[in-house]
Amino acid sequence: MPGFAYTAADEEKRRGVRRMKATATGLLLFVAVVYALATWAEKSGAGPWAGYVAAAAEAGMVGALADWFAVTALFRHPLGIPIPHTAIIPNKKDQLGASLGSFVGENFLSEGVVRTRLRSLGISRRLGSWLADPAHADRVTAELSTALRGALTVLRDSDVQAVVGEAITRRAEAAEIAPGVGKTLQKVVADGAHHRAVDLICARAHDWLVLHADSVMGAVEGGAPGWTPRFVDRRVGERVYRELLRFVTEMRDMPGHPARGAIDRFLADFASDLQSDTETRDRVERLKSELLSRSEVQDVIASAWSSVRGMIISAAEDDRSELRLRARASLLSLGAKLASDERLQTKVDGWVEDAAVYVVTTYRGEITSLISDTIAGWDAEQTSRKIEANIGRDLQFIRINGTVVGALAGLLIHTVAHALGG
Repeated sequence: MPGFAYTAADEEKRRGVRRMKATATGLLLFVAVVYALATWAEKSGAGPWAGYVAAAAEAGMVGALADWFAVTALFRHPLGIPIPHTAIIPNKKDQLGASLGSFVGENFLSEGVVRTRLRSLGISRRLGSWLADPAHADRVTAELSTALRGALTVLRDSDVQAVVGEAITRRAEAAEIAPGVGKTLQKVVADGAHHRAVDLICARAHDWLVLHADSVMGAVEGGAPGWTPRFVDRRVGERVYRELLRFVTEMRDMPGHPARGAIDRFLADFASDLQSDTETRDRVERLKSELLSRSEVQDVIASAWSSVRGMIISAAEDDRSELRLRARASLLSLGAKLASDERLQTKVDGWVEDAAVYVVTTYRGEITSLISDTIAGWDAEQTSRKIEANIGRDLQFIRINGTVVGALAGLLIHTVAHALGG
């Protein structure tokens, strides 16, 4: 696998392993020479000391050979002989991976272990103290802004517009708007809030009539019968215009004008019908459906996303925008509260623990299988070489220790045997 390649660093470690092997093998050869010389000296009558030295050297050779066999058997067959239960790592790699996965699952991914570890960390308190630092709040705000801009950039406008348009249309079609509009209109009329709109309409109507007198009189003259004299039509047009202008002027200047009262009564009745009259409500719903089905309305709804997207991106890019300032203030407030409020800490820690326990208990099999499957995918020979390169140097100390401990044990046994025999 690419992630488990035998690297130059592994080769450097392997050279260190070879140096330690040479040291351990040299020590074995040394005790072998000592054993040969001590045995020769003992047979030559050099004295009792030669027996002690020979016994120590002999036991040292046995310990060295035994540990050489044990260490070598981990990675390969000793002397190339396929002895059972040797070359353990290459032959048992998959079983070792499965055992390691099970060990991790049972001892690290259990509910008790996860809860105890997370509770001891005090995550919410630490997070609160970290967020309460203005520099950290600025950093988080900047990162969130970058993530938000990135997400909005990745999203395709056409896809989002389609979703937004469908959601708005579906929600609008599902909700009956007449009662809500009726209640709102009823409150507006009761509060007299519509009077300003009536004032504006009257003022604009008056100004329009003043500017378009000829158009109004022309329209009246054009609607007269063909058999009436033109001067009569002109007089009628002027009279209609003056009366219309007088009426609009009085409505503009007289808050208590009867027409204004008629408008109030009409709006109040209409508000009531919107809430209680079935026919009126049905007509409003049909009008709503007709408006929503028009392409112009759909285009406006779809384009709403582009406007919102532009505003969000602009706010996210501006360090002094209201969006970023509010986000920063919220983070600082959250941090301060998390750092000092023990009840909130307990609640947040509980959420974190529950979430972590849910993940490890629900996906424990997938997590442990990641370990076993990954190890199963490694090349056996390469795995053996890599492991030996990383831990082989320490394993050679086992050979050295075995030589020394074996020699001391042999000397002790020889001494005790002579003492008992004496």
